[in-house]
Amino acid sequence: MNKKPEMARRQFLKTVAAGSAVGVAAAAVSPAALADTPKVEAKDGIGYRETDHIRNYYAVARGQ
Repeated sequence: MNKKPEMARRQFLKTVAAGSAVGVAAAAVSPAALADTPKVEAKDGIGYRETDHIRNYYAVARGQ
């Protein structure tokens, strides 16, 4: 019998397990990285302005 398909299946399962572990680690680190959003002041009314609806979006994105 040819054992090549079995080895491919094992490699796939190892890859899925490793990918899951990396995903869990990234999810654990993300809340710390997203603690505060930078406050950028717009000059002369042009550019980025942090308004109430923007703050609300950030809060929802953080899950607060």
